[in-house]
Order: sequence, then C-alpha cells, then structure tokens
Amino acid sequence: MYRSPPGARGFALTIGLLGGGLILAFIVGLLAYWGLQAAFPRPFDNPWPGYLTLFFTAVAYIPMLVVMGRRFPYITDWYYLLPAILFLLAFTVYPIFLTVYYGFTNYNGVNANNAPDRASEVQVVGLQGRTLTLSEDPTAKFRCEERGGCAGLRLELTAENNRASATIARVEGTTVELTAAPNFTPTLAYRINDVQFIGFGNFARIFSQAGTILWPVFVWNIIFAFFAVATNAVVGLILGLMLNNKNLALRGFYRTILIISWAMPAVISFQIWSAMLNVQFGPINRFLGLLGSYPIPWLTDPEWAKVAVLLVNIWLGFPYWMTATLSALSTIPDDVYEAAKIDGASPAQTLVGITLPLLRQPFMPLLLGSFAYNFNNFGLIFLLTAGGPAAEGRPSTAQSTDILISWAYKTAFQADGGQAWGLGGAISVIIFVITVGISLINFRVTGALKEVR
Repeated sequence: MYRSPPGARGFALTIGLLGGGLILAFIVGLLAYWGLQAAFPRPFDNPWPGYLTLFFTAVAYIPMLVVMGRRFPYITDWYYLLPAILFLLAFTVYPIFLTVYYGFTNYNGVNANNAPDRASEVQVVGLQGRTLTLSEDPTAKFRCEERGGCAGLRLELTAENNRASATIARVEGTTVELTAAPNFTPTLAYRINDVQFIGFGNFARIFSQAGTILWPVFVWNIIFAFFAVATNAVVGLILGLMLNNKNLALRGFYRTILIISWAMPAVISFQIWSAMLNVQFGPINRFLGLLGSYPIPWLTDPEWAKVAVLLVNIWLGFPYWMTATLSALSTIPDDVYEAAKIDGASPAQTLVGITLPLLRQPFMPLLLGSFAYNFNNFGLIFLLTAGGPAAEGRPSTAQSTDILISWAYKTAFQADGGQAWGLGGAISVIIFVITVGISLINFRVTGALKEVR
C-alpha cells in the first residue's frame, strides 16, 4: 500500500497535483475548442456549442490521471473522491463564484450574449484605412456616455454578405478610428453590448436607494423570520406537549391529522391558501361575513398581506416543531417526572422546572436553523403573494411582502429588460453578508459554538 507524504505537505501536494492537472486539462480543452472554431468555422449566429470545452477537458484530464497515478501511486486513493470533488466544484463553488463575479459587472439580458444592439444602427458613409465615417454622431447613437467614452467599445460591421467585429480606438465628430480595419467595406455599424466589470457600481445603485428599498425589505425580512420561528415553535411546542400525554384518547389519530399539512406538497398548499384568502370569494371571508365582519383584504392590503404570510407559514411549519417536540420529549426519562411527582410538584411546576429546561438544548440548533431557513423562505413569499401587494414609492421588484431573496430573484429576472443578473448578484452578495452576520450574532448570544466541558 502506497502512502502519501505526512501532514499538510502531503495534502497540499495531492491537491496541487489534482488541481494543477485539472487547470492544465481545461487550458488544453479551451485551446482545442478554439482550434475547432478556427478549423471549421460556423455562422456567427450558430457557433460551436461551448460545452465541447468540457468534453475536450475530460479527454485531456483522463490520461493525466493515469500518468499521475503511475508517478505518484498514493494519489490513486483520491480518485474515489474525485467525482464528488468535481461535482462540488461544478454545482456549488462555481455558481457561488459566478454570482459574486456578476455582482461586479453589468451583466443582463441585453449584453449576455455579446449580441449587437440593433437599436444603435448607424449607416457607414465610407471607410479609409482604419477610419470609419458615419452618418450620425456615434457618441450619442452608441450611448458611449454610460460607459465613460467610446474607446474600447466593440462594434459589429456588416455589408450585404459580410460581417465582422471591430473595436473603437477613438472618436472625433462623426469619424471613428478602429484598432484594426475590416477586409471589406461595411454599410452598417452596430454597438455590441458586451459585459463589463463595473466594480461597486451595482452596490452603489443598491445603497443609493437604501431608504426606499433595501432597509424596508431588510426590516420586514427580520420581522418575518423572527415571528415565523416564534409562532411555529410555540404552536408546535403546545401541540407536542398535549399529544405527549399518554392518557389522551385517539392520540395517534390526532398526530396523523395534524401532520397532514407537512406531508402535503407546499406548492398545493400555497394555491389552496391563495384561493381561501381571496377577498371576495374566499371561504375565510365568507365565514367572517356570517359573524358580521367586513371582508379582510388578506392579499391586497400591504399590512394584511404580511399577516396572511405569517398565518400560512404557521400552517406549514407547526408540524415540524410538533414532531421535534415529541421526539425530544421521548428522550426525557419517566423517572424524572415520577421524582417530581413524589416531591409534590404541580404540572405547571413540572413543565417550567423540568420539561422546558430539558427541551432548551435540543431546540436551540433547531431554532437557529429554522431562522436561517425562514430568512430565505423564497417559496412561501413568491408562490403565495409574489411579493405583493404593491408598496408606495417602491419598484415592482421590492413590494410589500418581498424579502431579500425574493427581491434578488425578481431583480435578476424581471428588472432592466428582464434579466439584471449583475444587480441580482450584488443583492445576493449583500444577503450572504447579512446572513453570516446574523448567524454569528445568534451563535454568540446563544453560545451555540461554546464547548461543553
């Protein structure tokens, strides 16, 4: 049996070999893809699929693994973990890296494919060397002000049967100097909406509207997460204590009935509750009408919509806490309760002095985990209210019941023409920082990370 060098040196060497080989294989795959494009060119609007790069990478990486296994036999033990590591990199690390990267770019649906913007069409009057003469002012037509000037802007130049891309070196009046001249005389020029690194531009945009968007959404997010955990935990705890009574008749039947809402798919529950809370035709308002109450605008009034969200969340969440309570109570020995009974403790004293203190330790990590889950409870908000109803002075992406994660989603897929992925990525980075901060505060206050001696 071959053993790797001991300690951190062996670990670093193994990771370096596997990671370095993967990077080298990716470079080979990328070069092979570019070679394929050069050897067998395809139309501009139908290029070779980018996933071929991964295929060429795999073809290059497999022989490398064989060679490394023969040269360093101990590394073959890691080959069993290699598929899991690759999946972790592809589906966890890479999306996180991409989200953070997008947060510092202007990436959106307009420039995602580096496609020419047909709205910026300008006629070409003539071409002399590398200098284009246009029929209109390119600075205004190509919207150079939004990127700080036309230098470096890419253009698509077209003629009847030709198409090429070019880069602007400088602009003077209606003349444009290119970095390289095309091999034909173009008749039309278009701006190419390319993805650009804009630094903290997205974050500056978010915080410039913090008073009307970020802080209201954040405050409601905290309130929602806190009350969602508190109400669910209290209701589940009460039901769990009641159902733990061995003298309760039909105890199993009650457990089965009360857990139905947890077993039912959440999507169906949201649709049913949306219909039940309808202002005019919902059965809840009809029942309240029989009692003499006016119809409650559950999903159309900003404040009542927040109440409705919390009520529906109780319906979906209390079975979890009820089950957790029953499980935790089953671990408490009966001898403890018998001793308390012999000492003359009342049921209330037993509950306060024995049951609740013993439930504190198993409940604490559940409370923290539940808070983190509800802080990002996208499904409830998006499927029940879609973030609505509208809030005065706020955009459609940040309405009255929107939380941070739904705001990020709606911004990424509904703002700026449909896909403001850069802005959505910036919001996701902010959510990550806030979530980590809240988690650290929770751990510090509750002492969840302290070692038990």
